[in-house]
Amino acid sequence: MSETQKEQGPVALREEGNSLFKAGDLQGAVCCYTKALKLSDDRQESAVLYRNRSACYLKLEEYSKAEGDASKSLDSDPSDVKARFRRAQAFQKLGRLDQAVLDARRCAQLEPKNKAFQDLLRQLAAQIHQKSEELNSTDARVQQMFSILLDTSGKDSDRQKAAQNLVVLSREDAGAEQIFRNDGVKLIHRLLQSKQEDVVLSALRTLVGLCTEHQSRTMAIVNELGMEQLCAVMGSGASSVSLATCHLLQVMFEALTEGMKKEIRGKEEAILPEPSKELRSMLRHLLEMMPASNVSGPGRDSAINLLVKQVPRKSFKNPDNSLTLWVIDQGLKKILEVAATVPEFSDGPPLTDNSHMSCSVLLNKLYDDLKSDKERENFSKLCEDYVQQHFSRLGLDAKLRAIQTVSVLLQGPSDVGNRTLEMSGMMDAVISLCASDDVTHQQVAVETLIHAAGKAKRASFITANGVALLKDLYKKSENDRIRVRALVGLCKLGSAGGTDFSMKQFAEGSTLKLSKQCRKWLCNESLPATSRRWSVEGLAYLTFDADVKEDLVEDKNALQAMFELAKSEDKTVLFAVGSTLVNCTNSYEVEKPDPQMVELAKYAKQHVPEEHPKDAPSYVEKRLIKLLEAGVVSALVCMVKHESPALTDACRECIARVFLALVERQEDRGTVVAQGGGKALIPLASDNTDVGKVKAAQALSKITITSNPEIAFPGERIYEVVRPLVSLLNLHCTLLQNFEALMALTNLAGISERLRQKIIKEKAVPKIEGYMFEDHDLVRASATECMCNLILSTEVQKLYLATGNDRLKLLVLYCGEEDERLRKAAAGTLAMLTAEQPSVCSRIPEMTTHWLEILQALLLSEISDLQHRAVVIVHNMMQAEKGLADTLIESEVLEILSVLAKRGEGTPQPVSKIAQNCLNKAMEYGIIMSRDGKE
Repeated sequence: MSETQKEQGPVALREEGNSLFKAGDLQGAVCCYTKALKLSDDRQESAVLYRNRSACYLKLEEYSKAEGDASKSLDSDPSDVKARFRRAQAFQKLGRLDQAVLDARRCAQLEPKNKAFQDLLRQLAAQIHQKSEELNSTDARVQQMFSILLDTSGKDSDRQKAAQNLVVLSREDAGAEQIFRNDGVKLIHRLLQSKQEDVVLSALRTLVGLCTEHQSRTMAIVNELGMEQLCAVMGSGASSVSLATCHLLQVMFEALTEGMKKEIRGKEEAILPEPSKELRSMLRHLLEMMPASNVSGPGRDSAINLLVKQVPRKSFKNPDNSLTLWVIDQGLKKILEVAATVPEFSDGPPLTDNSHMSCSVLLNKLYDDLKSDKERENFSKLCEDYVQQHFSRLGLDAKLRAIQTVSVLLQGPSDVGNRTLEMSGMMDAVISLCASDDVTHQQVAVETLIHAAGKAKRASFITANGVALLKDLYKKSENDRIRVRALVGLCKLGSAGGTDFSMKQFAEGSTLKLSKQCRKWLCNESLPATSRRWSVEGLAYLTFDADVKEDLVEDKNALQAMFELAKSEDKTVLFAVGSTLVNCTNSYEVEKPDPQMVELAKYAKQHVPEEHPKDAPSYVEKRLIKLLEAGVVSALVCMVKHESPALTDACRECIARVFLALVERQEDRGTVVAQGGGKALIPLASDNTDVGKVKAAQALSKITITSNPEIAFPGERIYEVVRPLVSLLNLHCTLLQNFEALMALTNLAGISERLRQKIIKEKAVPKIEGYMFEDHDLVRASATECMCNLILSTEVQKLYLATGNDRLKLLVLYCGEEDERLRKAAAGTLAMLTAEQPSVCSRIPEMTTHWLEILQALLLSEISDLQHRAVVIVHNMMQAEKGLADTLIESEVLEILSVLAKRGEGTPQPVSKIAQNCLNKAMEYGIIMSRDGKE
């Protein structure tokens, strides 16, 4: 807080907040009241400040905060009727009607003649009556469903239908409450033991309805059903049941964790115990599922997925990583049991094709969530001890488990994986097992070798020691699984130079031969999906080479085979497909080196990266067209829909990058939208890496600029687009991203008042105002255009009505700028503002001494749009005040209006008509007379 603000004192800040509140600047008022509260040490003064801030929060629709502030005000002064009324309004909006009625009655007792209090009591009575009727109606329906489900002699089809109806009822507040109060959880417990999959699924979906955003019900259900029962259902063989249980547990976690974050007030909520005990119990049961042999592969994958989502911090700004440390302490060895499992051995827990990848993702998330070197060292030591424990045992199977663990670690926390790989004898064992006669031994060793070639140092070592071995395996092995993995190893080593054309590990043409073989494997449908997935891995490395990119996009069969794999159940292929597409579309970041630095590097005989001629924009554009023709959009949409740990943030970033490249050309955007690209981009803009969020938001902005947003994002989806667009109004984004976001928001703001309110609620207005001062002409003009559409909202109009700022002055001055686009936007904003708020008109002459010259220049403009805006402004000013009309008519404006009214020099009809209305108004005021002398 500045010294000036401290000197102001709480009373002055309160007065300033009151002025801002009256002017409609609610955020500004909240800021003033908050600062005043920090300075105030007077109990009565603080009560008034809390009450006033509560009024702001009510208007901002932040009802929990409004209720909290009103309660704090009442704590200091229980007789404050205004604070009690505001709390009653907040309770009403929060759905806590019984508490709202208590406060409203108290208000009415204190001031019986106050109409607002009586009106609120009537509204609450009507709402309570309606809710009571709903409950009575719902109660009968719930009882009917229960009687059908409990009747074991009834038809199975009737019971299935009743179970489905129960799901529908649980999604309504009244229905969920009645199911819960009528011992519905016990009935659901019985349904979960049914042998009919449809009935079990309905029971799980009913529980989702009961638990969604309801902490107390969730805690009761967790305690009544027990995590053992839920984990047993999730660990059952059916994939659909496993996924449904995973979704239920996800909803339960969210209900419990959100409940812990909220500041709970009120009688009912205050007695709830903290749900941390239930959370730890749920996590402990998930960890126990890891090595359990009676848990199915899909069930284990679901448990890993839940741990990935729930354990690590959502934001590194949160300093508390205690949950991660607890999971590492209690369950790291259990997770490593999954990592060490070789599926071909019969003594390990059942796995799916996705299990090892999911395990890598979980280990990586846990490692990334650690804050200190000490914590990371402990994690690494636990992993090393586990690997050493197996590696030091007698027998080849134990050593193979150790190598399998290293392979999983290399795909996850690679620093830890590299440390385990450097353990004494480990690399020698991997190389020797590659030459084993046992296919399983070979497969584990070759995969580890491939993952070990991730870094340039390691790649060089393997190039020197392992290339001959991999070539030998590829040529001589009779097993397709080994041959395809050896091929990928060669692909990875051959691409170690990345996109640098001058840094190639292999001879000219070798990468093309490798890619041809990869495409051959990819299109061979007789091979299992896992083997074909490895060929995509190979292409992900080889497509750093532009010659390989060109060959791949020309092979439509290979592209479509890759897209079909992306849509398949094998989720481990997602990152490989994403990486391949990023390479083909050149949507990776490329920093252009400074020409002077390049010359210096050449002089110093340092290496200078070279771009391949076929990475030029013309080649990239042709590749994008070929990918669209092959159906890349539908594949990307399917990839986004996957609920799997394999869909990592890095994978999401790849998909966002590709989408951005696909919408670069305006003529391709319709195709992307028609195939579901617009819908897929919305989650990518919120759940992604920081770079991925920006890429997805920019793709959304490009679509919103050139497509009809109501068609591209139908229904409620259009409102979800606003937040990603506002996020681009950031100094960390490029000017192009700022410009495109402003253009897109302009389109949205012109559609409806509800969309304008959404933009205002996302706090976009101050950001847009900031860009109205930008030096770049296009950005400044687009920000002013956006404001032109937002000015239709009363909240924005109030900002221009408020005194003590230069908002109106800026608009008037921009009407006189040379930039045509800026003048149109500013004049349009001023025209609408003066029409909606006539009181603004009298302030225009105060803004600048040149205001008349600016208006005259607009009226005399050869651009009909500017003329139209100008006559509207003049008409609004003359309508507002006779004094303004006098000033305007005394100037050259009279002569200009006369010419325009006669439709001189090709004046458009609308302009002529408004000009004549201006003259008629002047005659009405008695300022001018018609030619025949009559007023």
